[in-house]
Amino acid sequence: MSGGKETPRQKMIGMMYLVLTALLALNVSKEILNAFVAIEAGLNTTNDNFDAKNGVLYSKFKKAMADNPKKTKPWNDKAELARKYSTDLCKYVDELKSELYQQIQKLEKSQADTFHLVYLDSKDNYDIPTNILIGEDPENATGKAKDLKEKIEKYKKDMAALVPQKEQGSLKLGLSTANVYSVAEEKEVTWESNIFYHNPVAAVMSAFAKIKNDIKNAESDVVTILLKSITADDFSFDQVVAKVVAPTSYIIAGEEYTADIFVAAYSSTQDPQVLIGAVDTTDKKNPKIVGTGEPVPVSGGLGKYSVKTGSEGLQEYSGIINVKAPDGSFKGYPFRGDYMVARPSMAVSPTKMNVFYIGVENPVDISVAGAAPTDVNATISGGGGSIQNKGQGHYIVKVASGNECSVNVSVKTKGGASKSMGSMKFRVKKVPSPQASYAGVVGDGKVSKGELLNAGGVIPRLEDFVFDLKFPVVSWNMSIFVNGVYADYSANGASTTGAMKEILNKVKPGQKVLIEEVKVQAPDGVRKIVGCVLKIK
Repeated sequence: MSGGKETPRQKMIGMMYLVLTALLALNVSKEILNAFVAIEAGLNTTNDNFDAKNGVLYSKFKKAMADNPKKTKPWNDKAELARKYSTDLCKYVDELKSELYQQIQKLEKSQADTFHLVYLDSKDNYDIPTNILIGEDPENATGKAKDLKEKIEKYKKDMAALVPQKEQGSLKLGLSTANVYSVAEEKEVTWESNIFYHNPVAAVMSAFAKIKNDIKNAESDVVTILLKSITADDFSFDQVVAKVVAPTSYIIAGEEYTADIFVAAYSSTQDPQVLIGAVDTTDKKNPKIVGTGEPVPVSGGLGKYSVKTGSEGLQEYSGIINVKAPDGSFKGYPFRGDYMVARPSMAVSPTKMNVFYIGVENPVDISVAGAAPTDVNATISGGGGSIQNKGQGHYIVKVASGNECSVNVSVKTKGGASKSMGSMKFRVKKVPSPQASYAGVVGDGKVSKGELLNAGGVIPRLEDFVFDLKFPVVSWNMSIFVNGVYADYSANGASTTGAMKEILNKVKPGQKVLIEEVKVQAPDGVRKIVGCVLKIK
């Protein structure tokens, strides 16, 4: 806009254009600087989250120390070193931040230590950060960025040394200090120059926040590996069950019963090898089965040992469980067990429950161990009942009255005599009463007029009962208000009468139909049962 003569108006317009251009440039610069402020604030929040996450890891170490200090201490000591290395390096980064704030904002150290980038006046200052961190030569930094790089490299080396050798190859600590290629300069530049040279302080503070982020992330990774290392040599089990193991389960009256109660863990995904036989425990750390041993079938991590019994008395057995260790080797665990083989004894097993119901056939299975079903005899006392042998240990019991009865069992001995094997008591109860239903409604319910007309009659329902019983309907009543007139109808049997159907055809929505005075034939005689109320939808 120079050259030639210009009017005052043209000169004023040209000046305003230059001012506007400068203002636009300033706005862009502010937007970039504000973006760095937002980035630094976000990274600081992430660092707070890492502190919380790492705090959880250290609390787990504290609990592990309380539970098993001998096993945990070597790894806990390394975790504390990881905490110290990380804290020291983060503290050095904070000291650099404080020094920059002191120089740029002219603050005392106590103020600079807690100062925030958002309040900095000269966010675009790059001279002071460059002088403090780089020095005069960007290609050969002599400032504190050089010290920071050396501390980061030592930190990475020290942290890697804390984890087991087998984990070091896969450990990625970040915090790269390698030289990088600069597109702007079209050459390779040092890490210090790329991060800190001639960059505004807002960008430098964001870089410091990112470095602290990487430090805390590295701390988290290392401490996580150390925490896992506590149990790295432990066997992996995914099932825990309660077990009761008794020296014997065969106890004579008057003797004391004892048992060990404990929690057992096993792996359902890796089957161990279970062998029955004599065990050589000369080497306490490596017991072995003598010979080849008898293998026991294993499924889902559990061995299932079964053997046919012969002679009476205490039978003992032993063996070994070979479990694959985390390092691929096998560790043997010897075991011993025993069981008692006793003479035949009597058993009575009700096939439904310990209740006999009046008026129905109650099935019962009766057996005496070691005795043929044909040698077993059963009688019933009380309840006004009878017992019928259906063969092969199956019996039918019928009772008529009372509250209790007993099934008595005896067997024929080799000499032909009868020997009592004991008895078992049963409760005697009436069969519960069903409830009347109409159009699918039990109790109270809504039905459409179509459902009402399609219903054929009353159906007694007895839910969740052990017997599938039928209760023939003897009689019932239907009551209804139609057009303000009360109508009452009776029926014999379950079916709806013609008169009932005719009146039902006249009902309207909102009216109620009452099914009452329902009588049914129960196993012990005629009973009156609960009716139902139907409301027309």
